[in-house]
Amino acid sequence: MSDTRLPTYFISHGGGPWPWMKEQMGGAYDRLEAALARMPADIGRTPRAVLMVSAHWEEPRFTVQTSPAPGMLYDYGGFPDFTYHIKYPAPGAPDVAARVRELLAAAGIASDEDARRGFDHGMFAPMAVIYPQADVPVLQLSLKTGLAPGEHLALGRALAPLRDEGVLIVGSGLSYHNLRAFGPSAHAPSAAFDAWLENTLAIADAATRSATLAAWERAPAARLAHPREEHLLPMMVALGAAEAEAATRVYHERDFFGGITVSSYRLG
Repeated sequence: MSDTRLPTYFISHGGGPWPWMKEQMGGAYDRLEAALARMPADIGRTPRAVLMVSAHWEEPRFTVQTSPAPGMLYDYGGFPDFTYHIKYPAPGAPDVAARVRELLAAAGIASDEDARRGFDHGMFAPMAVIYPQADVPVLQLSLKTGLAPGEHLALGRALAPLRDEGVLIVGSGLSYHNLRAFGPSAHAPSAAFDAWLENTLAIADAATRSATLAAWERAPAARLAHPREEHLLPMMVALGAAEAEAATRVYHERDFFGGITVSSYRLG
C-alpha cells in the first residue's frame, strides 16, 4: 500500500443518537466510543473528505449525496425530544460526489444523485465521535435495493481510486443486527457469526476472501445475526475498495448490551 493511500473501514455505528445520550446509556458505548475516537490517530492524517456508506439508505440505483451543506435526517424513534434537534453540521463534498459518479460510470455502474437528503444517524452518530468538530467534509452513498453482495463488492472496487485522492471510505453498519434478539439471547448467534467474520477476513487470498464474504448466508447463525442484511452490506463496499489488503479488527466486545458480540475492521 502506498504511503498516501487511505485505509477503508467497516464500523459498527451503534443505535440511534447515542453520542448525545451517554449519561442515559450507563457506559454501554464506552468501548465503541473509544475505538471510533482512535480513528483519526490511526489514519495519521485528515482526509480530504469522508465517503460514508450507511446501512440506513437504500435506493434502486446507487445514489450519492450532492448537497454542499446537508441537513439532518432523524431516522429513529422513541428517543428524547432533544435528540430530534441535534446538529452535526459537517459540510458536504459535491466535488467528490461528481468524482464518485465518474468512477461508477467508468465501471459500468449506474448511479443517481440526491441534493436534498440529509445525514442519517448511521453517519452522524459515529462521525460525532470520529470528527467531533464536524470540520471534515462528508458525503453519503446509498446501498442498492436488493442488497446483492456482488454488486456492493463491485461498488467498492470502482471507488478504490478515491483512497489515493484523500477520501476515506467508511462502511457504517453493525456486525450483528437483530433487533428481536438483543441481550442474552444474542450471545450465541452473535459470537458464532463474529467468529466466522473474523476468520473470513483473515483469508489471505483476496478472491477467496471476497467470495466467502459474498456467500455470507452460509455462515453460522447468518440469518439470526442478520435477518435482513442492510447492516452487513457496508462491509462489502469497504472490502471491495481494499480487496487485496489485510483486515485488522479495531473494535471488539463480547457483552455489548448484555450479550452481543460486535466488531469493526480496518482494511489496509
